[in-house]
Amino acid sequence: MCVYENLKKLQLELPAPPPLGGVYVPVKQVGNLLFTAGQGSTQNGVPVVAGKAGADVSIETAQNGARIAALNMLSILHQYTGDLNRIKNVVKILGFVASAPGFGDQPKVMNAASQLLVDLFGEAGRHARSAIGVNELPGNITVEIEGVFELKD
Repeated sequence: MCVYENLKKLQLELPAPPPLGGVYVPVKQVGNLLFTAGQGSTQNGVPVVAGKAGADVSIETAQNGARIAALNMLSILHQYTGDLNRIKNVVKILGFVASAPGFGDQPKVMNAASQLLVDLFGEAGRHARSAIGVNELPGNITVEIEGVFELKD
């Protein structure tokens, strides 16, 4: 299964890697595990989906933000590895959703990112996950995602 062919089938493209927003690296390798820095619902560093889910942003729009954040995460992995087909497994993703008081559908928002990873990586895309509601995210973005990925030997 080729990740890039799956992207084409879904009519998606990897965006340019987002610019760094501070003093950190976008990907840190420890053994055969890759840990990504949080990636948001931005394009070229500019918020695309912003505001709080359940107030300013519908679940569907927040889900689009989750897909954008996941694609940004994949773009930094592509930049680091040179080939997303080197990914053996998606181990875990952690999703933060800026949420209005009383909004409890963070898992529904994050399902969009999870489904994208399964669509791209097949069974290797199934992962552990946490979906956390937060008061605010940088730049007023709606979704931020970080992940842990296993490289093939």
